[in-house]
Amino acid sequence: MTQPQTKGLAPRRLAWEVLQAVAAGAYADVALERALREHHLTGADRGLATELAYGAIRRRRPLDAWLDRLGKIPALKQPPKLRWLLHVGLYQLFWMERIPASAAVNTAVDLAKAVGLARLAPVVNGMLRSALRARESGQGLDTPSEWAAALALEHSLPDWLPPLLLEWRGEEGAAAVATACNLVPCLDLRVNPLRASRAEVMAALASAGISSHPLEGCLHGLQVDGHRGDLRSWPGYEEGHWCVQDRAAQWVAPLLAAQPGDRILDACAAPGGKTTHLAELVKDQAEIWAVDRSAGRLQRVAANAARLGHGSIQALAADAEQLLEDRPQWRSHFQRILIDAPCSGLGTLARHPDARWRMTPAAIEGLLPLQKSLLEGLLPLLAETGTLVYATCTIHPAENTAQIHGLLQHHTELKLLEETQRWPDAETGGDGFYAAVLQRR
Repeated sequence: MTQPQTKGLAPRRLAWEVLQAVAAGAYADVALERALREHHLTGADRGLATELAYGAIRRRRPLDAWLDRLGKIPALKQPPKLRWLLHVGLYQLFWMERIPASAAVNTAVDLAKAVGLARLAPVVNGMLRSALRARESGQGLDTPSEWAAALALEHSLPDWLPPLLLEWRGEEGAAAVATACNLVPCLDLRVNPLRASRAEVMAALASAGISSHPLEGCLHGLQVDGHRGDLRSWPGYEEGHWCVQDRAAQWVAPLLAAQPGDRILDACAAPGGKTTHLAELVKDQAEIWAVDRSAGRLQRVAANAARLGHGSIQALAADAEQLLEDRPQWRSHFQRILIDAPCSGLGTLARHPDARWRMTPAAIEGLLPLQKSLLEGLLPLLAETGTLVYATCTIHPAENTAQIHGLLQHHTELKLLEETQRWPDAETGGDGFYAAVLQRR
């Protein structure tokens, strides 16, 4: 039987494949990058596939609620391939005004036929047309009476998160954070001052039709105002003039106040954004160790350092908690230590939409001993009067303030110089993150 050749089917099929991969446990960014390589999409098709995939992952909860309302079988009991295909179609109907309704319905039906779901094509057609009629008549989903449940449905969050947001920020703040979780994040770059100036990078991007402007509070940061295509084809990428790094991450490395000649340890280094930033801040004139337990992930650190031209970074595959045992000569060795700790990532739900479905309260509880062990295990490596920065990309106080103030209670030789919790709804933009600056007296 001849497969459908409907125009625009490729980006929708790619998005459908990404949704399946994420449901099977893959990370959304990894699944999307792999699918884009396999399908060779470019230009508008590449952008549409990305928006469909990330958008449908973000809005999984209300999309499932629509399936529950429209279908005879609840969303969670639908065949997975059908469930994710309907998500792609429904997302276009309810969240993409520039996609004609007819195109959303027709391509979903053709996609069903193209991927072996031909017998379910009438179901796809019927459910999407029912959704379209509901949309056109102004009908919506029933709002739960309980505040937290309503917030979870409206902003597509897991049940356990809104009560915590309410506890941390109150109703208004919780709603602001929930809203921020579904915003499409800005694209931020960090200029490598050892190879180019911010003005030079802005000019080179402008020559390629890419507009950008300086980031306030980030000495070498740029926000790209509108972007398209593969970033690796942009001016200056191959030459190491810049790298992609969110503004929140750009605020962390300067907190160490590292100087040329310092001995610096980045204890959880991969993929290397903060490590290379440290190298740039000390003019690539320091002893910098990038440690990570994953040798594979360390290859990304080495690749990023090589592209940016940094020769001061040495990579070591090791368990950071056991570094003193493995290298006793490192006791009191480092003037600067960065612990970018493994965390729940609750500050990055806009950038990593799948994290909200992956993370659980039990998983967060499981991270706490690891974070504490990293702090306790690395502290002996800090030199007298040395500076240690503990950073996470989460907004959960158990992972942040509780860890640091617990450490201070048991280590009176430490002084807290600075502590910052940034929220994803901050006016400055960027991910939510936490950082504490400690000094050994």
